[in-house]
Amino acid sequence: MTMQRRAFLGLLPAAGLSACGGMLGPPEAGTIYVMKPRFAPPAAPPAAKAAWALSVMRPDCPGSLDTDRIALIKPDGTMDYYANAAYPDRLPQLIQTALIDAIEAGGRIGQVAREQDALHADYALFTEVKDFEAHYAGAAPEARVTLAAKLATSHGRIIVADMAASHTVPAGADSVGAVTAALEKGLGAAASEIAAWAGGFPPPPAP
Repeated sequence: MTMQRRAFLGLLPAAGLSACGGMLGPPEAGTIYVMKPRFAPPAAPPAAKAAWALSVMRPDCPGSLDTDRIALIKPDGTMDYYANAAYPDRLPQLIQTALIDAIEAGGRIGQVAREQDALHADYALFTEVKDFEAHYAGAAPEARVTLAAKLATSHGRIIVADMAASHTVPAGADSVGAVTAALEKGLGAAASEIAAWAGGFPPPPAP
C-alpha cells in the first residue's frame, strides 16, 4: 500500500466517506445538512429597482450532481458521496432558491420568481452547475462552487450576456459539517456575484 493511499484511507472515518466507493444505489438514512447561504450586501444601495421582471430557471446539473447527496472528489480524481448525509432537496432546487434569495437581497431587480411559477418575465436567468463538490488533496478538503450564468430575453430567448462565478473555500475540518458549511459559503458568494451582475442590465427592447 502506497503512502498516499494509506493517508487517504485515514480520512475515511472522520469524513464519513461512502465505503462502497460507488455512485450507484440510494444513500442510507442519515443526517440532513440544511444550507442557508449568506449573501454579500450591495456595494451601494440601488437608486431604484430595475423596471423589469426576471425568471430564474432550474439550473442544469450533470447527472452526478442532480441529487440530494453531497459529492466529493478523491485525490485520484474519482467522484463519490459522503455516507449517511444529504441535502434537504436536490441540488438544482437548492441553487435556484439561493439565486432568488440573493437577487431579492440585492434589491436591484423589481420582480423575480422561479420558472415553475409561470409568471410574466422580461428576462430569464439560465445557470449551469460546473462544480459543487468537496475536493481532497491535502490535510483538509476544500469546497469548489462554479456556476455559469446566461441572461436571455424571455421573448425569443436571445442571449444578452453570460458570465461565470467560481469560488473555492477551504473547509475548517475534515467533516461533513465543515464541508457543507464551506459549500454554503461558496454558494452564497457565487449567487451574490450573479445577482449583482444580472441587476445591472437595462430593460430588454420591446419585441
